[in-house]
Amino acid sequence: MPKKMPFAIKETEHCSDCGAELVIRNGAHGPFYACSNYPSCCYVRPLKASSDGHIVKELKGQTCSKCGSTLVLRQGRYGMFIGCSNYPECDHTEIIDKPDDTSINCPQCKQGKLLQRKSRFGKTFHACNRYPECQFTLNNKPISGECEFCHYPLLIEKKTAQGIKLFCASKLCSKQQFIRTEK
Repeated sequence: MPKKMPFAIKETEHCSDCGAELVIRNGAHGPFYACSNYPSCCYVRPLKASSDGHIVKELKGQTCSKCGSTLVLRQGRYGMFIGCSNYPECDHTEIIDKPDDTSINCPQCKQGKLLQRKSRFGKTFHACNRYPECQFTLNNKPISGECEFCHYPLLIEKKTAQGIKLFCASKLCSKQQFIRTEK
């Protein structure tokens, strides 16, 4: 039983290489146009016209540091970002959410600082800024302090059913701390 496409094609398009009709194929990354003479002609084209991010809003009063054009807010494949309105000629981009610098020293390499990062799935984690030399990461918020039991130089903050608690960041210890913190 053939799969039904959720949209209809109004016009037939032709291959720019051999002139044959283009058909819609479905691949691992979604649908795309492909030449109907596939083994002899390997022409493919994305179904969407542009994948560089569409403009959401023009940021008046903010100019590009490279070319002086106006900056725009764009929606891209990995979320919102700020980019130059003169995009193909100027590739200046800025991130909207700058990572928080915790100014806590990395307990593994003792040279770097821990930074807040986001995974490709949008989950927040903390890692050493000397990556890839140091691959220290934490999934919870780091707190400067020393473990009462093993004297590890870093604590983490976890949300439990009883509220927010501090634990040792060492995977070998991981004991709850009984230090009272004021906020």
